[in-house]
Amino acid sequence: MSEREVPGGEGAAALGEGGEYEDVFERAKVYEGQAAAVGGVGKDLVNEPMIRHWCEAMGDAHPAYAGADATAPPTMLQAWTMGGLSGHAGRSEAYDELLGLLDDAGYTSVVATDCEQEYLRPLRPGDAITFDAVIESVSERKTTKLGTGYFVTTRMDVRVAGRPVGTHRFRILKYVPAVRRRGASRAEGAAAVPKTAMAAEVSRPERPERLERSERSERSERPERSKRPRPVVNRDNAGFWEGVSRHRLLIQRCDGCRTLRFPWLPGCNACGCPDWDTVEAGGEGTVYSYVVMHHPPFPAFDPPYAVGLIELAEGVRMISNVVGVPHDRVRIGMPVRLEFEQVDEELELPVFRAVERSGV
Repeated sequence: MSEREVPGGEGAAALGEGGEYEDVFERAKVYEGQAAAVGGVGKDLVNEPMIRHWCEAMGDAHPAYAGADATAPPTMLQAWTMGGLSGHAGRSEAYDELLGLLDDAGYTSVVATDCEQEYLRPLRPGDAITFDAVIESVSERKTTKLGTGYFVTTRMDVRVAGRPVGTHRFRILKYVPAVRRRGASRAEGAAAVPKTAMAAEVSRPERPERLERSERSERSERPERSKRPRPVVNRDNAGFWEGVSRHRLLIQRCDGCRTLRFPWLPGCNACGCPDWDTVEAGGEGTVYSYVVMHHPPFPAFDPPYAVGLIELAEGVRMISNVVGVPHDRVRIGMPVRLEFEQVDEELELPVFRAVERSGV
């Protein structure tokens, strides 16, 4: 992770100190070396359609991945072992017990942090994948910007016909989210924005309104549910979230070639210039594409709901929820207008309300 990792730190007080930490750590370390999965079998043979789809998604046109003697891209190693939505039946009791131990101790949030792969021979269409996995390590308690918790690393050994073909190490952080002081992220965000970032904004329209009071009242009467996942705010995108806090949707503009870009990046994709300022979006857009989310269920959301790729009038596109119309009435080309939705007491997000044409 890019966050600084040090033992202890913020969030520890919520879980107790000293003996409690030592107890959790010592109990978790017992699981090192125990199996995480045994006798796993890939759900599909290595096959050309999956290779083609992967290469198209990654933009990889290497000739080794097509034709009569095609091999699979090495970085697809994990893809052949994944269980999909139905999962695998081979996960061990030891791995479930370890995660349960950390859950019971309060470390209920999880994020994947990194992976390492080693390739021993190319995979080819027709290869049947088998694998086993082991709990390789549990770290001491660490503090990151996300929160305080433990890094759990598993090592998966992948085989074909009983012979090793590769190794995949996967690391997660089981953690308690850091408690942010109200207003702290906004101040930090403003400090991280270059001085030129707010200097050249154009056409400042009236701020889009919040959701109507009746809708907020209706939402408040629903049963309480889990909070939305928090956006990751870093030095590259802090200015965007600072703008959201003031009901302004800011788009980066390159100082060199004047190209607009979204999402926020540290440099221009078009010319490589690192300098930029911002333009405030007027709030008008259309649905360029969309999906309707039905599965998997997540306590913070109420499926089905529409997630749109919105093309703003300024020419850039962004992903957000489409509101104000049933999910089955969202259409490509539908006009939408920017709003800011208070999803809980701490989080406000830009969303887009459908603007239905008369007679539609």
